[in-house]
Amino acid sequence: MRGSDYAELKAFAAVVERSSFARAAEHLGLSPSALSQTIRQLEARLGARLLNRTTRSVAPTAAGEQLHARIAPLFRAMDDAVAEASAAAGQMSGTLRINTLGMAARQIIAPRLGRFHRAFPDVTLDIVVDDGLSDIVAGRFDAGIRVGGRLEKDMIAVRLTPDVKMVVVASPDYLARRGLPQSPADLHDHACINWRLQTDGRSYQWEFEKRGRRIEVAASGPLVTNHSDIGVAAALQGLGIAYAFDRERVDEHLARGQLVQVLADWSITRPGLFVYYSNRHHQAAILGAFIDCLLDRDLAKPAPKSKESA
Repeated sequence: MRGSDYAELKAFAAVVERSSFARAAEHLGLSPSALSQTIRQLEARLGARLLNRTTRSVAPTAAGEQLHARIAPLFRAMDDAVAEASAAAGQMSGTLRINTLGMAARQIIAPRLGRFHRAFPDVTLDIVVDDGLSDIVAGRFDAGIRVGGRLEKDMIAVRLTPDVKMVVVASPDYLARRGLPQSPADLHDHACINWRLQTDGRSYQWEFEKRGRRIEVAASGPLVTNHSDIGVAAALQGLGIAYAFDRERVDEHLARGQLVQVLADWSITRPGLFVYYSNRHHQAAILGAFIDCLLDRDLAKPAPKSKESA
């Protein structure tokens, strides 16, 4: 394979995996115009259109999907081989692609970026914040961070946080106006701030449990959102009752009395955050060091090998 052939295929794979010429160009260190020219050259050489482009999106054609399915594992194997060679030589280098929930990026990854970079300055972290639960294998991610209950099959999982108690909250002003719900059924008479699932666009059914009795409530109200910041802000401003997924966002407001927990005896416990990766993944050294950093371990220690379920 000529060097130009490799560069064209690498560029094509980057566009498919990021669904964006701009993001792919940034990853490759190219200008968008140069990347577009590279893709045109590849399509001309193969005699096939590989990408469907619009002003807002880019997606592979049937031929493009077939080509990507064949070359993606080869690029991954080459990247892993280079990383393993560097690790064997005592040098940690390469790119680690992580797909993560927004709250994990903010709470766990962001505070430790400096520590990881100082320990491994030649490793590039490619962090993609994604609350839509993308397939990390199809997206060529090295690992993903999800709540334990949403781990994919055939994945090695390492717990990052304890399980968490869900809370239902409202502002003192709202409760003074509308009263305190005594049971989940009372929520039908209240304004509720709903959560839209990014996986399929459905509104989340609020889950409750008490003395072995588990129920779900289809809440409704003046706001539906897929972002915790918006939901908490709405609750603080008295728009209604919110079901909190991100405890960090509400605990400080509860402590200050800006929010009040309701239906506490009906709260359920949800799994904590896990980092997970395919059991066929080979870039163990870099990923192991990253996991150790997230767990505040000694970065010189090897990665954990155990399999842990949610």
